[in-house]
Amino acid sequence: MRKNAPETLPNHNTIERAHHLINNWFIANARDLPWRRAECSPWGVMVSEFMLQQTPVKRVLPVWEEWMRRWPTPADLAGEEPGEAVRAWGRLGYPRRAQRLHNAARAIVEEHTGEVPADYDQLLALPGVGSYTAAAISVFAFGRRATVIDTNIRRVHARLFSAKALPSKSLTAAETRLAEALMPNDLGESVLWNESVMELGALICTAKNPECDLCPVRDMCAWRAAGCPEAEYTPVGQSWAGTDRQLRGAMMAVVRAAHSPIPRALLTDMSVDIAHLPAHIVLDSDVVQLLDSDAGEQLRRSIAQLRALGSAQEQIDRCYTSLLADSLIRETNTLVSL
Repeated sequence: MRKNAPETLPNHNTIERAHHLINNWFIANARDLPWRRAECSPWGVMVSEFMLQQTPVKRVLPVWEEWMRRWPTPADLAGEEPGEAVRAWGRLGYPRRAQRLHNAARAIVEEHTGEVPADYDQLLALPGVGSYTAAAISVFAFGRRATVIDTNIRRVHARLFSAKALPSKSLTAAETRLAEALMPNDLGESVLWNESVMELGALICTAKNPECDLCPVRDMCAWRAAGCPEAEYTPVGQSWAGTDRQLRGAMMAVVRAAHSPIPRALLTDMSVDIAHLPAHIVLDSDVVQLLDSDAGEQLRRSIAQLRALGSAQEQIDRCYTSLLADSLIRETNTLVSL
């Protein structure tokens, strides 16, 4: 039986050089993001970490800014109904993140006197906070030393030190050991290193078409030295058109735009024409006023987009039931709301 080659970690000089080059690159090239600014609260950092999960920065920015204007503290959000958090989440996707963030805000108020905890284990105990998010909040909000490992960081590590085009499909123990070995001992430098490698992966060392000519460590990159070998697998992007995710998102867009309870049939019966409703379907007076106003354009557009999907009734029923089960919507006497 063939044995795997023994694991070899970079030597001290190599690590020190990587720290110097990547950190200096970050200082000169980092994006000016509001959750990185000194005046941003730990809560602002926490909100950004929830929103940035599987969502690009450009989509997060306007939602984060509006969220922080409306709910600048955990107590502000905790005082709202969960449905309002889902509504404000807009089209960021994966709206259960909004629910979890709302639950986390309540836990912070009830268990931590309204202040985001700095301790990793206390963060990890909050609803919706996993190991990555707990580490990221402790580092980026409180300047603590912790090993942050996201997809961008894993990709930089894989190319720079392991000569692999992409990291493993899921985080391995070897990747974790490498990330921990690369962490600077100095507290301040450790925070900077986490930010720097993450930014390098997001802007330069991207999954597709990396801009190697702009990379500060191109001359010491093991992947380039090996001739840029192909990845051991082909990443498969998440499909969208025709999926339950697309249909659920379209249903949620209608409910968010309504601001008042709407008949279930608007979501589940694609034969219902909003302009010519059957007599048995009665709209809330607030919805009628909204539809008759210029402000109702978003609701009318959302309903049209839902109808345009042409989804089969079996899928419609399945998605509607799943939204109820996930508590993303609620139904009372055939009326649906957040």
